Amino acid sequence: MQDQDGEQGQDGERDGRGARNGGEPRAGAPAGTSAQVPAGGPAGAPDAEPRRGRPRSAAAERAILDAVIALLEAGEPLAGLSIERIARTAGVGKATIYRRWSGKEELFVDVVRDMEPTDPPVSGTAGLADLRVMLESLRTRGLAQRSSVLLVNIFAQMKSHPKLWEEYHGTVIAPRRVAILEAVRRAVAAGELRDDLDVELIDDLFVGPMLVRTVHRPDAPLPDDLADRIITALLQGLAPAARV
Repeated sequence: MQDQDGEQGQDGERDGRGARNGGEPRAGAPAGTSAQVPAGGPAGAPDAEPRRGRPRSAAAERAILDAVIALLEAGEPLAGLSIERIARTAGVGKATIYRRWSGKEELFVDVVRDMEPTDPPVSGTAGLADLRVMLESLRTRGLAQRSSVLLVNIFAQMKSHPKLWEEYHGTVIAPRRVAILEAVRRAVAAGELRDDLDVELIDDLFVGPMLVRTVHRPDAPLPDDLADRIITALLQGLAPAARV
């Protein structure tokens, strides 16, 4: 059978990652993948630019993500999902999955990212302005998780599978934390925040209240102006105004 990438399905695979005799890594493939393209061209064809392989099929990628979501919605536990089952449900070959993800952990992390709101773009040059955008993103992700029983269930299962949680933390949580920390550093450099405090402490002071509301207090309100209120409270300080 042929999948949506035009490749042979399970019966035509040579190994678990879709490698084929005479193949070579596709240019531009993400690190950790083993996507392959056939070497050389038709007999007698003149030498031209190196072949870059068939473009990835967005439809196949969408089918794979949707297949995982459908299986989870049907009550399948994360631990019970196999690449074979996902491929069969998506109507693709295992090689099509391994061409995009090195294993189940990478795939499941992308499923979660697909279900969460997309991270908003930031300038990368502003301080407090970028920080506010990222705090607001934390709030909207918290709202999304509250409104999705499936997301709540997935996160609960992820935390009981150390390898999967480590993958999610390393590829999603850690980069977000670095981005917020860099925004704090830019704010300090621009004179928007004090320069006599540890930047990681400042980072925790901004992010902490939002995480408490979104993670540790699922019943706490998440109003539209929460990010602004956190920033304003920290900039003004918590000590009472001096009496005249």
